[in-house]
Amino acid sequence: MTAHPKFTWHDTLGPSKVVHLYDPETGLKGIVVIDNVAAGPAIGGVRMAADVSTEEVARLARAMTLKNAAAGLPHGGGKAGICADPKTAEAPRLVRAFARAIRDLVEYIPGPDMGTNERSMAIVREETGRAVGLPRVLGGIPLDEIGATGFGLARCAEVAATFAGINLKGARLAVEGLGNVGRHAARSLAELGVVLVAASDRGGAIFSPEGLDLDQLEAAKGESGTVAAFKGGRRLTQADLFLVDCDILIPAARPDCIRADNADAIKARLVLQGANIPATPEAETILHRRGVVNVPDFIANAGGVICASVEYHGGTEADALRRIADQIGRNTQEVLQRSQEEGIEPRRAAVALATDRVREAMSYRTPC
Repeated sequence: MTAHPKFTWHDTLGPSKVVHLYDPETGLKGIVVIDNVAAGPAIGGVRMAADVSTEEVARLARAMTLKNAAAGLPHGGGKAGICADPKTAEAPRLVRAFARAIRDLVEYIPGPDMGTNERSMAIVREETGRAVGLPRVLGGIPLDEIGATGFGLARCAEVAATFAGINLKGARLAVEGLGNVGRHAARSLAELGVVLVAASDRGGAIFSPEGLDLDQLEAAKGESGTVAAFKGGRRLTQADLFLVDCDILIPAARPDCIRADNADAIKARLVLQGANIPATPEAETILHRRGVVNVPDFIANAGGVICASVEYHGGTEADALRRIADQIGRNTQEVLQRSQEEGIEPRRAAVALATDRVREAMSYRTPC
């Protein structure tokens, strides 16, 4: 069986630019990686986390290059990180300092990511004149409000379920990270008959084999700050969520939460990667060998960046949802069909699809 491709810092695709930011006045420490701009200016989110690293941002930037290419967008890939706790009172000030620091990086268009939101992007646009994921009042298509990424994950599930031998009506779902992506995915899948049986956030996890009421779950989270406070299920640790009996698993939080040490114990038959790089290469190989259908991040969770691109080019919310449904459905079918026919991991099939498109775009650029 072909080995899983490893992450490398530099290859023929990029990165084209790595920038470290520091502002002694505000204490800003930041990272921007512009991976590839052959298809157009790079779009990618701004992640705020105390432990964000250059390697993480570079891996995410490459994922954005592949995601944007697979989605057929006229954009390359990039990503940024602000090294800070997003709950700090200084967060808006740090976002403004970050925006001022990237003003001249015109080949990078920022968007929201973990730890940032529409308000953050309003600050960025005020300082730089460019951002996506803006509030509606500023002409944006609010990604979190309409649940673009979660909607796309549900469309991905509709196609992938056939390959996994799952009937969505009555299928049991576990969501790691019931945030802006996870909760919208759960709601969109509920409309297709899927039953949420487990969910987690930073405070822990909750499980009920009979199903969790999403409205009550969100109300409990709103009151206490965590889904683990919900009284209608059994409390679990975050790690235990990956071990529950379910049909579909959506990791929708941090990178590398599915690893070699827990991949063998996952009971789901279908994994939809709602987060960026949520599984290690070793874990994806284990899942594939076990027959678990694992849809890579840049195929499954592309709804947000598709929506962002539609916004950037002046489209409407309805335009965005149509584009998401069409593109994610088509890409999921193509990747899983190729994986099945060639006996290769879905990520390898997806990388080949996207890389071919990036290289074609690069072929039209005039060499230095």
